Amino acid sequence: MRSLKDLLYGVSISQTVGRTDVSVNEIQFDSRKVKDNDVFVAVRGVTVDGHAYINKAIELGALAVICEEIPTQYDENVTYIQVTDAQIALGVLASNYYDNPTKDLKLVGITGTNGKTTTTTLLYELFTKMGYACALISTIKIVIDGEVIPSTHTTPDILTLNKMFREAVDRGCEFAFMEVSSHGIHQNRIAGLHFSVAGFNNITHDHLDYHVTFANYIAAKKKFFDDLPKSAVAITNIDDKNGLVMLQNTVASKKTYALRTDADFKAKILENQFDGMLLEFNGKEFWTSLIGRFNAYNLLEVFAIASILGQDELQVLTTLSTLKNVDGRFETFKTASGIVIIVDYAHTPDALENVLNTIDAIRTKNEKLITVVGCGGDRDKTKRPEMADIASSQSQVAIFTSDNPRTEDPEVILQEMEAGVKPQFYNRTLKITDRKEAIKTALKMAEPNDIVLIAGKGHETYQEINGVKSHFSDLEVATELSQLLNK
Repeated sequence: MRSLKDLLYGVSISQTVGRTDVSVNEIQFDSRKVKDNDVFVAVRGVTVDGHAYINKAIELGALAVICEEIPTQYDENVTYIQVTDAQIALGVLASNYYDNPTKDLKLVGITGTNGKTTTTTLLYELFTKMGYACALISTIKIVIDGEVIPSTHTTPDILTLNKMFREAVDRGCEFAFMEVSSHGIHQNRIAGLHFSVAGFNNITHDHLDYHVTFANYIAAKKKFFDDLPKSAVAITNIDDKNGLVMLQNTVASKKTYALRTDADFKAKILENQFDGMLLEFNGKEFWTSLIGRFNAYNLLEVFAIASILGQDELQVLTTLSTLKNVDGRFETFKTASGIVIIVDYAHTPDALENVLNTIDAIRTKNEKLITVVGCGGDRDKTKRPEMADIASSQSQVAIFTSDNPRTEDPEVILQEMEAGVKPQFYNRTLKITDRKEAIKTALKMAEPNDIVLIAGKGHETYQEINGVKSHFSDLEVATELSQLLNK
């Protein structure tokens, strides 16, 4: 049991009805989970308003209710706390409930359209290899001091986050690295967390199904930096045209990194091959098995953050040179007949273009480049023609196929993609709805030394059609088919 008054420390309260000198059990924002003596926080979600479930929560035993509007009729045995934003209040309550674990960690948050998973995972692997106990919160997985916990959202809910961070602290973790999504920022799902470092990768068109406009999307990312305390450090990629925008209103210390612009942390790509790159960071050279300009940015950000956190630069570079690709990020293998197959998570126009540019910079141009790509259903439709345009203009063959159609008709998605293909590239494109058949066709068309890029799903091991998730891995399918076809 915890004191309600203690849990409310730091919460901006508009009005209180009832007593705060009472003991409560747990905090809930899902009324179905409420038990005797719990605190229920009535959060307004995208589709559900918690205020509609206040009475239900009380019936199940809630002793206190945190809400933005106090009901006109209320229970005299229940304490009602009115706040301006219940989601922010939930964040403060959750942090207090778990004794503010992020104050006992060096918490690093990474935001941006592309590269969040790679950067956070590389940071986790770097610091772990350097002997530190760490936590990782990423799209692919959640890890606490080596123990893997399944992940379902880019940014878990704030109660779950604080619970995990408390476990991390109790297990001796010194550092935690997490992806911070635009949804999580906009919905205040990181409220109450204390970030030591915040990093910005890049921003391109994505999630406009949620944010509606690109300006709103930028504003959501920027809010992460606007809310940082003076004690934090904000680091941004100033090669991105919106990189400095992120730092405009932050009170945190400011640092920059870049490949093309003068910055606090500067990099050069000295060699770029299919088996890795020779890089120069702040005048020091090292080799990495990671490939492509986008990975040079990711590695540079990791190097910069490690330096900000007080690590020895030479040790950081030595350790970075041992790290491998993150699952589903430019994962490359060669078939028995010499076909190069690349599986990548690229699911935005910018990410796809980055991958294709990376391939183009390495290839000899004597081989075909065949790209298999789709676009997810129930997501930002504006990127569909853009993705098709990029794939068809930068590949010798572009095969449009299903990604995760979800509740949409996959044929309609492919038609919307095809609308972006320029007339001179029509003869380069194919539409094959079945993703496995599309990959099979690409492999059949490929000859020795040709390159097959399978883009969009990366690490994902499922295909979602009409609400049903079935097992599907691009890497597994490509490996199996290449063996069956003796390629």
